[in-house]
Amino acid sequence: MSNPAHIKEKKIVVFASGSGTNAENIIKYFQKSPNASVVAVFSNKRSAKVLKRAHDLNVKALHFDRDALYNSYDVLHILNDINPDLIVLAGFMWMFPKDILKKFPNKIVNIHPALLPKYGGKGMYGMNVHKAIIQNKEKESGISIHYVNENYDEGEVIFQAKIEISEEDTPETLAQKIHKLEYKHFPEIIQELLQKKSQ
Repeated sequence: MSNPAHIKEKKIVVFASGSGTNAENIIKYFQKSPNASVVAVFSNKRSAKVLKRAHDLNVKALHFDRDALYNSYDVLHILNDINPDLIVLAGFMWMFPKDILKKFPNKIVNIHPALLPKYGGKGMYGMNVHKAIIQNKEKESGISIHYVNENYDEGEVIFQAKIEISEEDTPETLAQKIHKLEYKHFPEIIQELLQKKSQ
């Protein structure tokens, strides 16, 4: 579907550190959209599967190291050139530097596999979160989509979705339930945020 000339296509950039199933889901979701698309995927791991997933879906895949993110302006310069409408962290494990946060205020969002403010902070990612939740015999869990600030998992929460935890649940079965929530809601919330920015 072609865009009418007066509609500007919104640009999404995704940062991920791992296998990239969320990133792939987001790319595919917006491939069906007439007014937004994922234009690049960045990863801090050269071997991360997310880079191959992006490449296979004809999305620019970029690898960077710690120096390029924190000690030089390399990543910032590339982002400036792209000028994304939204930067999406989908399983990205490093703290975002202040210069990028300052350049893109309220344009960087993250997803967390728990109901913040519980089970957030440094080291609380992936299976670490699910193991802690099961160990503490919580009755529910869920996802939190939030803006990114200079502290881990402390930015303003945009959206949460909950699921109940049964006595039979293990960290692995909980992870599967959380993934389903992520796949369903993350692209939809990204789309809502982009629409708000258009208004």
